[in-house]
Amino acid sequence: MKKLTTAPNLAIATLWADMLCHAGVPTTIQRAYNSSLAGQVPPDQSLPELWLTDADNFERAERLLDELRAPVSRTWLCTACREMIDGPFEQCWNCGAAMP
Repeated sequence: MKKLTTAPNLAIATLWADMLCHAGVPTTIQRAYNSSLAGQVPPDQSLPELWLTDADNFERAERLLDELRAPVSRTWLCTACREMIDGPFEQCWNCGAAMP
């Protein structure tokens, strides 16, 4: 096992671990319930950690996690109503048309 990173909270750790597992990189969450220790131990020791069950997947896991942390932002023009759509949306918020 090899430590990949520390997450800011359990919800984020769970999302990251699920994404990595879905991509074929088995990941576990350690210190999942240590938040109750905050204030009694240093802050970095009460945060959840993501650990890889196979250290050979470390570089791939880092790339996948970087992609998740910085999603690609795109802008597209709806061909039906000419509305400019920002973000990860695949449907126009104005008329409901699908992204071309």
